[in-house]
Amino acid sequence: MTLYDAACKVRENAHAPYSRFKVGAALRTASGAVFTGCNVENVAYPEGTCAEAGAIAAMCAAGEYAIAELCVVADSPAPVPPCGGCRQKIAEFAAADIPVTMATTQGARQTVTLAELLPGAFGAGHMEAP
Repeated sequence: MTLYDAACKVRENAHAPYSRFKVGAALRTASGAVFTGCNVENVAYPEGTCAEAGAIAAMCAAGEYAIAELCVVADSPAPVPPCGGCRQKIAEFAAADIPVTMATTQGARQTVTLAELLPGAFGAGHMEAP
């Protein structure tokens, strides 16, 4: 199953009763394992979670910590990028050159590197003592 297919499948499980905007994410780790997540809304906005965050949490729960590629799918007119918070979460576990594919349920796709998606990312090196 491709990451696109996995993201489309998990998207159907999203809990989006308020926005009706379902999102699915699938990531592949350096070991080749695939983890998925969907958005989960909460009536107390903004307490929900994004699809990307769910996939990352599943990856960590399984004891893996290195994203090799990621795909995000939504039913929208154009491919939807991860929000700013998710971009930073992805950067915590991925190299700058990993591919991030943003796609629609109709099949439109755009692939960029993480560095293109999050230029000037804040990283652990910024916290080192001078």
